[in-house]
Amino acid sequence: MTGTLVYVMGSSGSGKDSLIAYSRNRMNANYEMTWDASESVRRGLRPVLFVRRYITRPIAAGGERHYSLTREDFQLRKSRDEFSLSWKSHGLYYGIGSEMDYSLAKGAVVVVNGSRGCLPEAVKKYPELLPVLISARPDVLRERLEKRGRESPADINERLAGSAMNVPDIPGLIRLDNSNALEDAGEFFLDLLIHLQTLRIKGFRTKPCKNQSEPEPALAA
Repeated sequence: MTGTLVYVMGSSGSGKDSLIAYSRNRMNANYEMTWDASESVRRGLRPVLFVRRYITRPIAAGGERHYSLTREDFQLRKSRDEFSLSWKSHGLYYGIGSEMDYSLAKGAVVVVNGSRGCLPEAVKKYPELLPVLISARPDVLRERLEKRGRESPADINERLAGSAMNVPDIPGLIRLDNSNALEDAGEFFLDLLIHLQTLRIKGFRTKPCKNQSEPEPALAA
């Protein structure tokens, strides 16, 4: 694969959704997994895509924008190999659609809200992924979890206990503290994506264009 998988992970309340949404809005990017590369390629940029996850959680429950599935539908999709990655956490099932692989093969930067527990599987399948670990102080985690109002006090305590999960210090791991204002970590993450967007990769080339004074980037055949 020629693209870059940005694998974002962190405990509940670390602000992964907010951080990803901040960067997505600033880049005016979309969630679609099919894309026309011509505009980005013309500008010499790699397309940046933000994955919408499949979750066995009702849309009305709030949180990130996701595809809501019943457990039965989730398992059916999984049996059909329609997920590139999938995992279970806190009683919910999460999946990343296999269409992500198409976008990576075409050279896109693909941002995924992943799981720390699924990291070994993700590294095995995508050995060149870029892991980004988001963290926040325990007091900040508790305050955020209480404010979002999705969990009971017992569930919050369980999630806080899980925040201490160790993540292997794999090559390239980026650790980002998101305890303070969203803009602080958000601008760092945005700069990272912009850097990846401008990297030249295998699969892109430039060629002279008729009636134009400047070369137009084009997909290699």
